[in-house]
This record gives sequence, structure tokens and C-alpha cells, in this order.
Amino acid sequence: MKTTLNAGATDLLIGRRRWLALSAGAGLFCRWPSPAAATSVPRAKSVILVYLNGGASQLETFDPKPDAPLEVRGEFGSIATAVGGVRLCEHLPRLARLTDRCTIVRSMSHDDLDHGSATYLALTGRYHPRKSSNPLPGPEDVPSLGAALKRVLDRRSAPDTAVTINGPALVPEIQGPGQDSGVLGREYDPFLVGDLTGGPATWPSFGLPEGLDLKRLRSRRHMLALVDSVRSERSWREMAALGERAFNLFEDPEGREAFDLAAEPEPMLERYGRHRAGLACLLARRLVEAGVPFITLIWNHSARGQDRLPDDADAQGWDTHNDLFDVMRRHLLPRFDQTFSALLEDLEERGLLHQTLVICTGEFGRAPRVALEAKFAGASPGRKHWANVYSLLAAGAGVARGAVLGASDKFAAYPTSERYGPWDVNATIAAALGLDPNLVYHDRLARPFPLTVGRPMSGLFG
Repeated sequence: MKTTLNAGATDLLIGRRRWLALSAGAGLFCRWPSPAAATSVPRAKSVILVYLNGGASQLETFDPKPDAPLEVRGEFGSIATAVGGVRLCEHLPRLARLTDRCTIVRSMSHDDLDHGSATYLALTGRYHPRKSSNPLPGPEDVPSLGAALKRVLDRRSAPDTAVTINGPALVPEIQGPGQDSGVLGREYDPFLVGDLTGGPATWPSFGLPEGLDLKRLRSRRHMLALVDSVRSERSWREMAALGERAFNLFEDPEGREAFDLAAEPEPMLERYGRHRAGLACLLARRLVEAGVPFITLIWNHSARGQDRLPDDADAQGWDTHNDLFDVMRRHLLPRFDQTFSALLEDLEERGLLHQTLVICTGEFGRAPRVALEAKFAGASPGRKHWANVYSLLAAGAGVARGAVLGASDKFAAYPTSERYGPWDVNATIAAALGLDPNLVYHDRLARPFPLTVGRPMSGLFG
């Protein structure tokens, strides 16, 4: 019997045809995982999902093919790692030394080929009704996993249940769908933190204005609650819920401190890097320390910002149609190698990695053939979108150390073993947080939504 959470109905109306399409996109008619599947996943106190916006190439990261022809393997070489027989791209030397703490999955696969809908797939675990397209976010979207977790988890002791850092993900200049609460309403949106590189002025601040203390703020809150109680509009209820979340942070000194990057010593800031990804990773570690269950870290806010800002390292995205080797060599890979390695090392040094599940993935991979595309900027070749196979890296919280799960063929084009999809990643995260992946929650019209539609990836764990 499926676990069920009930909620009241509201005035939100969706037409029958639209609801059927939404249901199909949500996976309501897909297979259900066995409840027993969750028992093979160790518990984690927190999960960090590192999202490589734009689709990082498997061949230039976690699945190089040194014996393939040049037009397949590309310009980069590969290097040995801490695990015998496992090789990574030559531009990931620090991460290569940490492979004995990780599992690499080389058989991720699905069939959505555009950034918008694939972002939706990656962050909700469901196909968008408009597969392989770039739809705008909408109020009828399936909630992101973070929003769904806010719906079903009660973690009042933490600053928030779900936080998104360095977001939202742009594809490449408009917000991709699947990052917010969709049909659940704004009160379930993950807490969003944007660009942190502007110093304290851009860091989340919960200080009170001069002359306003908590006693006066509580009084104002009480009066506002009286006003809100006589309003029935959905927007008012959502704003009231958002106000409640903000007030809770004002009253929680530990929650406020979690966002204060000024508390970090200079060497730690330098270790992670004072760029967008570096500060985002550092904040993620602080939120783990504060007990936040689910953290989505958007590694690069734009899937392909290099077209507009070719020399701005923060603008570079993993959507490397052209100039792949130049962008990766100069910007993407050195920064990823330094900062992601710093995150894993720092978590382990602080005794947090064993209780924190870290998953690094993108929306898909890149084509197993290097080519110049005339319709994209850039003078040197790159790789097209490719969803048939791509890679994922996981660490912490019982993940097997020094392992490879799944395999691709000799060109990194197709899986040669069991395939895994974003739906399985979401099921794994849910199980790691102690939830039944079969759990069903309801929206405001009492319509059922399964928390996940995949199976936990039990092979990840030792």
C-alpha cells in the first residue's frame, strides 16, 4: 500500500486534456518501484545535487575513450586515477586522486535532447509533456524534487528543507522549467540563493533594520496574520507562507549563521575559489553543517554564456557545441577540478561525507563525434547534445569507494549495461533521506503525485 499525504483543495483548475498530458509527463502511468528497493540505500542526513548546466561531455570528464579514433576521443588525453583501470580526463588531476572515494556511473541514459525539457527531466525526474523543447516554467509543472521534499519532509530544525544555490539555471538566458514548486504553489519553492560573488552585499542577510527588534517584529507578524486570515486568494496564502519562512530564519540564529560566508577564513575561501561555483560549493558545505536535507547546486547559471561573454569564466557553460576544447581547457575543467575536489575533501575532513550524499550530473552528455556546427558561435569544433549515454559521479553516505557502475561502448555512445535515468537518481535521493520512493503526495485539488517514478540505484552503495 502506498504512503499517502492529504491536502485541501483550492480554486486551481486544469482542463482534463491538460491534466492527462501532465499526468503522463509526470510519470503517473509509469512503472512503480518496489517498496523493498529503498532498503538497500543507506541513510544520509543531507544530499547535495551538483548540476552541470548545459550537459557536460562524458568523454572530456568521467568516461574518456583513449583508444577511440581522434574524431571520437577528441583533443584531450586521459590520466590514471587512484583506482586501477579507471581513467579520467587529463584536466581533472585533483579529482583523479579522489576516485577512491567515489563511484562513477557510466550508463546514464534517456531520450530528451534539448536543454529546457531535459533540465525539467533532471530536476523533477519526469519527462516534460513537450519533450526535446525549451518550454517556459509554468504553474502546471510537476514540482522539482526539492519542492516535493518540502511538501513531504518536516525539517523545522534546519534553515530550510530545500535550498538552491547559484540559481536559477538559465538555458541559456531564460530560466529552465522544473526548478520550482509548479502545481504545489510558491510556498513550496526551494529557498533560492543567486550570485554570491558580490561579497556580503549579495549574501543572504537576515539582519533587522535599525530600530526593529524581534519583539516588534513578532507584533507585526501577528497583525499581518490577522489580515491574511480573512483573505482566501491563493496568492495571499502563498505570500503568507513565504513570510512565515522568512520570519523563522530571523528567529533562528544558527540558520542565519549558515548563510554567513564572512565567517569562513581566507584560506578556505581561496581553497574553494572566489567565483560563483566556488562560493556556491562553500555555502553548500555550510548548509550541510546546518542540517539542510536537500541542496541543489547549479554549477554554472547559464548553459552557454560564452557566446555573449567569452572571456568571463563565470559565464561559461557546459553546452559546448563549438570551441569545446578551448572553453574546457581554459575555464570549465580547471575550475571544476579545484572546487569540486575541495568540496569532497572538506566534507570528509570535517567528518560530514559519511552522512552526506553528493551527486554530480548534468541533463545529458555530448555526441561521440567532434564537429564544427555552423549555426553556433565559435571557430573550433565541439560536440552536439547526446542523451543516449552520459556520466554521473557520486560520493559519501555509503556510496561504494573506488567503483564504476555501468559501462558505455567503445565510443561512449550507448550503454552496454543496465541503464539509469534521472528518475532513478531522484528515487535514490528520496530513499537516502529516509523516504519511501513510492510515497504519494497530493496537490491542492487532491490529485496524486508519486514522489519519484524510478528505482533507487542500489548498485551505488558498497
